[in-house]
Amino acid sequence: MSVNATAAGTATGTATATATTGPATPAVDTAPLRVAVLVGSVREGRQGSAVTDWFLDVAGRLGGLEFDVVDLAEVDLPLAMPGWGGQPDARAAAALAEVSPRLAAADAFVVVTPEYNHSFPAALKNLIDWHHEQWHAKPVGFVSYGGLGGGLRAVEQLRTVFAELHATTVRDSVSLHGPWSGLGPDGTPRDQAVAEGAAKGMLGQLVWWGRALRAARAALPYQA
Repeated sequence: MSVNATAAGTATGTATATATTGPATPAVDTAPLRVAVLVGSVREGRQGSAVTDWFLDVAGRLGGLEFDVVDLAEVDLPLAMPGWGGQPDARAAAALAEVSPRLAAADAFVVVTPEYNHSFPAALKNLIDWHHEQWHAKPVGFVSYGGLGGGLRAVEQLRTVFAELHATTVRDSVSLHGPWSGLGPDGTPRDQAVAEGAAKGMLGQLVWWGRALRAARAALPYQA
């Protein structure tokens, strides 16, 4: 009986010690999240720059984020690409040397896009297609504008593109309807409360995914 009692007591003591100790609490990642903001329109008279400025003003109030604005109007990427295994020409190589490291350094992306003919601009698709691993295992959020649909059809098509590139698009997006009526002369949405609420909701999801995926990539490199 004594032996059994001692064994039972030892087992109980071990269980108690294990429950008290518990799993180690993981360290909290407090480094700023690096977000590349892609301005997708290159059209003259575009609203994209003003919409981007408004978004950055809202996002800048949240803290913990660093932004790099990649304006496609300033990225001189040709449409013609080299064949598989080929090398880009001098013009493309110069553009890639400037923009590719910025995409690679980003922890997350926000795409600011209009809707052209039920889709997104060709310049945006061109930038996306020139890159591959820069998108892997990173979250993408969207700020869209255009017509009654607010650019939602452009966003839905972009989701399928980024899924093919192993990126994760966040569920909520910012949709600004009727840029000629819904936005003021400076590009600021007339319905500030709704637009800012949507931006903060999207950014909340982007930050969660951005930190989670950054930690995951550091622990185990992503295999595409």
